Amino acid sequence: MRKIRVGVVGVGNLGQHHARVYAELPECELVGVADVDPKALQRITRQFKVSGYTDYRELFGKVDACSIVVPTVLHHALARDFLEHGVHVLVEKPITTTEEEARDLIEVARRTGRILQVGHIERFNPAIMRLRQIVRDPAFIEGHRLGPYDPRVKDIGVVLDLMIHDLDIILQLVNSKVVHVEAAGVGVYGTHEDIANARIHFENGCIANLTASRVTPERKRKIRVFQRNAYISIDYINQEVEIYRRIKNPNAPPGTPNVTIVRTKEAMKKQEPLKVELKHFLECVAQGSEPMVRGEEARDALSLAVQISRLVKERWEKYFKDF
Repeated sequence: MRKIRVGVVGVGNLGQHHARVYAELPECELVGVADVDPKALQRITRQFKVSGYTDYRELFGKVDACSIVVPTVLHHALARDFLEHGVHVLVEKPITTTEEEARDLIEVARRTGRILQVGHIERFNPAIMRLRQIVRDPAFIEGHRLGPYDPRVKDIGVVLDLMIHDLDIILQLVNSKVVHVEAAGVGVYGTHEDIANARIHFENGCIANLTASRVTPERKRKIRVFQRNAYISIDYINQEVEIYRRIKNPNAPPGTPNVTIVRTKEAMKKQEPLKVELKHFLECVAQGSEPMVRGEEARDALSLAVQISRLVKERWEKYFKDF
């Protein structure tokens, strides 16, 4: 069976890893990459011995599938162009900058019969995959996604840059309509927010409290889920899952709670989420199956992120204009 011919558009900080993983996977052939930066292009073409183009359109007719790893403002135009030329697309998150653009991509993918997968990579983190097996009717979720400033990300704020990962996860975990959102944040380095907090109320009563920052010296990626009789703690970076279960303690002394908390640490097989993600994308292309992260789900995460960003900006301008 012929290998799937793949390409990568944008071989910067993240795109270079898409190229690396594709080059490692036996089910595909990395045939070309594109980037407007000649130096980045030369580095990747030499490393993986593939063709390189400064015009991404040179990949048309040469690839069956493509990763689009460019600034968010370019997602819609490039993804649309590849879909229209019959190429299956994995576009990095967020899917686009606006809901209208997201809806358009979803429609183009439907019309052309091509796969549209969105790069919400945490869905493929083994710790999150295990969390989804454990969670039952969460009551409260708390998440922290913190890290240092990245000067490469200039077109979006921290909500669309970082928090959107956790927004996507909680929407899948809770599976209920969002009924109310509160948010606050400020910018430190420019016109976009660099730290933000959001409190999200769901119709089923669950509440999620998320904090994202790109002004924190150390990277932290954690989420905690509270549900009946259990509390699950996830460390995204170390791919660790800890479960704290509440069980009855018939031997509790009089006047003390008759429950005890038992901690267990799940045995995890660590994997590179990007490799799991790209393997899944290739399987969808080969089998014509629906991807785990569909355009519609990415659109929903984007919609919530845009709402939070708007609330942050309104509060920032009202109370902390001179921050």
